[in-house]
Parts: sequence; C-alpha cells; structure tokens
Amino acid sequence: MGRLNNFVVISILLITLIGGAVLGAIAGAGAAVYITQRQLRQAVDTAVSQALPVSTVAQQLPPATQLPLPTAVPNNNNSETAIAPTTTANDVPTVVARVSPAVVTVINRMVTSARGSEAAGSGSGAIISPDGYVITNHHVIDGYSELEVVLYDGSTRPATLVGDDPLMDLALLKIDGNVPGYLTLGNSDALRQGETVIAIGSPLGEFKNSVTVGVVSALHRTLSADAPEDLIQTDAAINSGNSGGPLLNMQGEIVGINTLVYRDQGMSAVRIEGLGFAVPSNIARRVSEQIIATGEVQYPFLGITYGMINADIAIENDLNVQQGAYVTSVSDGYPAANAGIQAGDVIVAIDGIKLGQQASLRGVLLQYKPNDTVKVTVLRGTEELEFTVTLALRPRE
Repeated sequence: MGRLNNFVVISILLITLIGGAVLGAIAGAGAAVYITQRQLRQAVDTAVSQALPVSTVAQQLPPATQLPLPTAVPNNNNSETAIAPTTTANDVPTVVARVSPAVVTVINRMVTSARGSEAAGSGSGAIISPDGYVITNHHVIDGYSELEVVLYDGSTRPATLVGDDPLMDLALLKIDGNVPGYLTLGNSDALRQGETVIAIGSPLGEFKNSVTVGVVSALHRTLSADAPEDLIQTDAAINSGNSGGPLLNMQGEIVGINTLVYRDQGMSAVRIEGLGFAVPSNIARRVSEQIIATGEVQYPFLGITYGMINADIAIENDLNVQQGAYVTSVSDGYPAANAGIQAGDVIVAIDGIKLGQQASLRGVLLQYKPNDTVKVTVLRGTEELEFTVTLALRPRE
C-alpha cells in the first residue's frame, strides 16, 4: 500500500513537471512572438513616421544656394553701373544675365558709290566705361557716314567715332546719356588653352545678343601679314555680325574682341568649322587708352615687312631657326635700314624679349612708343648681330 502511494505521488509530480515544461515552452514562445511583433510594429511605425509627404521633406532640406546677383557699382553721378566681374567662376546663364545689358549692336550707315545710295551694315560691340565708350572692330565701322548703336532694350543711340586702329582691327565709339552697364577688360595673358569662353553678338544683324560657348583653342595665333597678330583662337561659333562683340571668361570679363573667322573656300572639299579669332583684351585696352588720350593709336615703326616664322616659312627660306620674325624687305630711310638690318635677317629678340609663339614682333613693339630706342637682336645666317634702333612713328595706311 505504501509503495502504491509513493508511485501515485511520483506520477503526479512527473505529470506536473512535464505539464509545467510544456506550458512554460508555450508561454515562452508566446512571449517571443509578442516581443517580435511589438518590435516589428515599432519598426513599421518608425518607417511610416519617417515617410513624410514630399512637401514636408522639401521643407526639411537646407535652402538652395542662391547664385550671386549682378553687383552694381555706381559711378560718381549714380547713373550707370559697372557689371562687376565675380571672383569665382559661374555657370553660363549667370554670366550671360549679368553682362548682356552692356552688349550692343553697331549699325554702320554708309553711302555707296552707286548713285550715292545708302546701305547699312552691322556688327557688335561692348560698352566699356560709364562715359559711354563702346569698343568694336574697325571693319565694322569702315566707310561709315553715320553710326548708330542698338542697346539691349532695343532703344537706339547715335554714336560718334572717337578713333580706330586698322592694324589691330579695333575702333572706339562714344554714345551720350546713361548706359545700362559696362564691362571690364580682363587680363588676356591669364587665359589658358581649353578654358571656357562665351561669345555674345548679333549674327547677321538680326539675332541680337545671341550667345555661343566654346573653349580657348589656342593663344598667340598669327594668320597673315595683313591680319592682327597675337590672336586668341576659339571654337565658339562666330558669324557675320558677331564682329566686334566681346569674348568673355567665366568671371564676366572681356578677354577678347571677336574679329574674324575661317570659312569654307569655294568648292574646297575641306570642311572648316570652329575657327574663330579674337583680339586679346590687353591689346584692346592699350589701344582704347591711346585713343581716349590722343584720338589715335601711335605705333612704333621699324620700316620692314616680315612674317612670323612658322614651319612653312622656315622650310621655304631654308632657315635654321624655328622662331622669330623673318624680314622680307626693308624700307629705305626708316629705322631698320638706317641701323643696318637687311632683308633675309631674322629678328629673334627686342630688348632681350624673345620673339616666338608667345610674343609676336608687333605685340612686343606695342610696349614701346615712337622715338624709344631698343636693342634688336638679329640672326644673319648663323651669325648673331645686335643693332641699336630708334623707333619711328608708323605711317597711317
């Protein structure tokens, strides 16, 4: 009987333990499920709370960075503003919006030889001072009887010719009254090959203030004896009517005055594209300053004809030098002839400044004035000679 009771007690204890274990497992599993579900609900709630409406997300973003606005620099009478260059590069639309008010169309009304009839040509230009000075190309105003400038807003002003420079194809005009703005002539010597540039002008005289963009393809280009020297080459599209308009850097400064473009020749199979050229702003500045001061540009003069040496000239004349100015003729009674320079000589330096791709003879001579005395270094065959030359005043052609 005692054994039976013990067996019953033990059985009950075993059943209780097994049942407890089973219930504990069920309870534990339930707790785990509950915790997991709660964590999932929290995660979902968090995700939903973070998935805000688009308008709310936009409000949480930092304000968009504002591009710099044109800087107005008043002059003494507070009537005109300089379109100040920025110290950092901008995007093209920003530069264009800032500088456009100072870009103009130049109308040349001329009397033709046929029955004295009047014809009109057009080009482009840029206002470069609060006094209303406008720079353009000489060939834009050549042969004029009356000049007119069309401003950015479409209004017109009569213009007078202050002075011109056929040699570098530049001219300076003057308009009266308040101007909408004026541009800064930048430092063209700081240009780098591949740098982005912007051309603005009025192609064909109809599409006023058209914008094209390109790069500086090359610097210090010399094309022919009758073309300006030391030109900037660009692939920004330039057409008839763009002549005289500004070539700008990404700070909104004028770095060149667009002057000519190479085009397809007749039936030639060679397709020419993207070959535009501009007079550097540093030359334009010197020319403008002289015209404002004296009404004309006075060039120092050696009295020679020459060509800046390239591969063709070197081969054609059997030269043993690759850079310099090859003298093709010397005019009697002028400084070079008086000093002893001869046709066939190669001028390699002026006052120690070496001539070459980075420095044309005309560009170097622009640093001097008539009656200045310079040392001219010449190669005659294999012999190096040095001449002391007093520069004359270049006759106007």
